[in-house]
Order: sequence, then C-alpha cells, then structure tokens
Amino acid sequence: MSTSYDNSKFQIRPSFNLTSHASVEDICSRFKVILLTKNGDFSGKVRHGYISLFPAPHNSHYWSPHLSVIVEEDEDDPNQTVLRGLYGPAPNVWTMFVFFYAIIALATVIISVIGLANRSLGESSAILWALPVLLLILISIYATSYFGQRKGHEQIEIIDEFFMTIFADINKNTHRSNTIKT
Repeated sequence: MSTSYDNSKFQIRPSFNLTSHASVEDICSRFKVILLTKNGDFSGKVRHGYISLFPAPHNSHYWSPHLSVIVEEDEDDPNQTVLRGLYGPAPNVWTMFVFFYAIIALATVIISVIGLANRSLGESSAILWALPVLLLILISIYATSYFGQRKGHEQIEIIDEFFMTIFADINKNTHRSNTIKT
C-alpha cells in the first residue's frame, strides 16, 4: 500500500498533497459515511472541505496523532480536487508546546534586554547566565516532543493506510463513473 507522505525520513509534521477527479462533496460524503458506519479503530469529523481523522478513544494516548485534510477544488483545473493533509499531535498537545516555546522566547528576549542594558550601564549582568538554562529547557522540550512523535509514529502509519485505502476507493469509483459517462 502506498503512503501519502515520505515515511523514510523523520519529519516534524508530515504533510502531503493529493489530487482526485472526485468532487469535494463526493470525497467528504464518502469519508462521512465510512466514519459513521465503521465502529473501529478511527474517529473523525467531516465538514464541507475539511476531514479530521484520529484514533478512536479506546486506541488513543496522549501522543496520538491527528490527520487534518483540507479538500478544495483545484484553482488551475476545476475538474480536479486537491487534498492537503497534515499529520500532527492533538490540538491541545500542539497548543501546549507552542505555549512553552513562546514563553521561552519571551523570557529570552526579556533576560537579554535586561542583561545587556545592565552591562551597558556598567552594572552586573549576571542575569545573562539564565540564557544557557533557557537553552537547556528548550532542548528538553524539543526532546520530549521528539519522543512523543516517535511514540505516535505507528499510529500515523495506521491512519495513513486507512486514509489511502478510502482515497484509492474514491478514485477507483470516480474513474469508473467518468468512463461510464463518456
């Protein structure tokens, strides 16, 4: 089974672009039907132009990935639909890491300004010693996120296989209906 992304190398947030001759409505309705009828390993939400897939609650853990797919008509070719997918952590996990990175960045700027201002005034700039500590904290947060993505990588492959199976079925049925119409 082919994958939608390059799983031979580690990526922070793997993404993909696919095209189909099926319409946005056909793609979204097919995913909606499958998610409503299957009581299996996946949950998801489907809205016009947007598909979100994630492991079912009984299979998920803190580091479980989510697949977000934007489905839209191709601007250059109105007969094609473009699917732009992005694998990432759950939104609350992603928000937490962005918050931590923002706090560290803000603390770095404040400490740098205070330390350099004190140094230019000829006062003690010992506060600048906090910068290596912030760097260590930043590295530990990055290592934690790397560990989390590694822990959820197997689920990325399972979600990708599920998505690509449905996508291949949609394309096969669309190709059949296009050949029948002509």
